[in-house]
Amino acid sequence: MSVLRHLTVAPSAARLTNSLRDIGYDFPSAVADLVDNSVAAGAGRIEVRVEFAGADSRVLIADDGCGMGPGQLAEALRFGSRQTYGSRDLGRYGLGLKTASLSQCRSLTVVSRRPEGSRTFVRQLDLDLIEEWDDWVICDPGATAGVRAAREMLLQGFSTVVVWENLDRVLPNDRPDGGWAKRRIEAAAAKTARHLAMVFHRFLEEGAGERRFTLVVNGKSVEPWNPFGSPAAPSQEMPGLSFEIPVGDRVGTVQLSRHVLPARNRMDQEEWERLAGPLKWNRQQGFYIYRADRLVQWGGWAGLRAIDEHTKLARVALSFDADLDPAFNINVAKMRVSLPAELRQMLERPVHEACMAAEAAYRSGAQSRGNLPVHRDPAPAADSQVTGSPAADRSDRGAAATAGDRASRMVGLALRTAAVQSGDYEALRRIVKVIADEAPDIIETLGLADL
Repeated sequence: MSVLRHLTVAPSAARLTNSLRDIGYDFPSAVADLVDNSVAAGAGRIEVRVEFAGADSRVLIADDGCGMGPGQLAEALRFGSRQTYGSRDLGRYGLGLKTASLSQCRSLTVVSRRPEGSRTFVRQLDLDLIEEWDDWVICDPGATAGVRAAREMLLQGFSTVVVWENLDRVLPNDRPDGGWAKRRIEAAAAKTARHLAMVFHRFLEEGAGERRFTLVVNGKSVEPWNPFGSPAAPSQEMPGLSFEIPVGDRVGTVQLSRHVLPARNRMDQEEWERLAGPLKWNRQQGFYIYRADRLVQWGGWAGLRAIDEHTKLARVALSFDADLDPAFNINVAKMRVSLPAELRQMLERPVHEACMAAEAAYRSGAQSRGNLPVHRDPAPAADSQVTGSPAADRSDRGAAATAGDRASRMVGLALRTAAVQSGDYEALRRIVKVIADEAPDIIETLGLADL
């Protein structure tokens, strides 16, 4: 066999690392990517500290997971680490620690130790050094202020601390020590807590099993935000479905669950505002896509239908494991996926059913609050009572027919709402099928032909 002559052409470290800073992270999603690493390390407690100190502001992300030795630490700071991932792992490309961190700062330091050992290892990836040398270098920075702060956290029972310093993407270039800069840091911390509460809610909730962990941001415990309701305002869950998606020579499974949240009149103002979510009601309707139980995309119908005020109570969960990553084209930041073409077709009908049920619940709640007019048959016009003309008779019959149609549709909506709220949506579908065989016109009049 002939050997091809070849050259090794290494990319410019200075140019490529700067390009990778713009891969698509914002501050909350960057922190979330580092929480992924803590979950992979088996952490039971994760703490995020966003500390304002002007130009010396920093972020520390600590966990009590398995920790790292010097070899693992160096590998963790390699762009495109050689780590292999299982179907339940949250990692994907071996880039998250580096790209997420450097999207917000110019200096990334990792301080770690094994739980069973006393020796601490420190390594730093610094963009200024990489630009100076134009090489893929890491170093031991010595006893810097960030390293000392990390060592103090190790004394509190943590095993790994990631430190972000030189926060050039977070602080303003001019007056990083001003009041506006401080407010910006505080707002970033608050937004991050809300983001983590949503993205990791399945891990933060009771019943999460061995993967459950506690999460603290700036001294406050993060409570899970479940998009599908709460004990005070539980959603009505429609029958779940599963779909098989081929990936190469393997087949993976996607789980679908459909939820209709309570109407406005069924919860208090505080709960209504809490369930609205970060994007608020209309934009929070739609798909919630989970990869290995971690939320990676939320809101919107992925092009299957438009956002509608009347279907804002509908939220649909799609869950899959990492072995289906190629089918969903998940991006590096783990914030965007594309629905496989074969899955999109299978989702059309169950999504339509969920939206119809949500619309029924919405209209039922709106009518009870007086936001929709309650139908009353109109009184006959005075001239038709006197003349009794054929035209007037036809007008009366037409008005009566229209009123009857509206009344029938309201009955259909009431049936849908009752079926959702009682958990008997499948029973309604079976009943409709029986009636449709004998009297299809009735089903059409009630507006239930889509079931």
